[in-house]
Amino acid sequence: MLLKLLLIIGVIVTIYILFFKKKPLSNSQKKEDSQMLGDDLVECSACGTYAAVNDSILSNGKYYCSSECSKKS
Repeated sequence: MLLKLLLIIGVIVTIYILFFKKKPLSNSQKKEDSQMLGDDLVECSACGTYAAVNDSILSNGKYYCSSECSKKS
């Protein structure tokens, strides 16, 4: 009886670990997540205006505040 109970508890713990326990983020994932957030401001490479990362345009590794500025460079 005790052996059956221990076996059932072992199976439940194994299922929990395999399917429900969240795995911690690796160091590279943490760095990528913390590098640029949507609320961060970046400077436009053409005119120097600051714009949010979500609103800016990324072209050739540079951020631009609008499509007009991206065409200038």
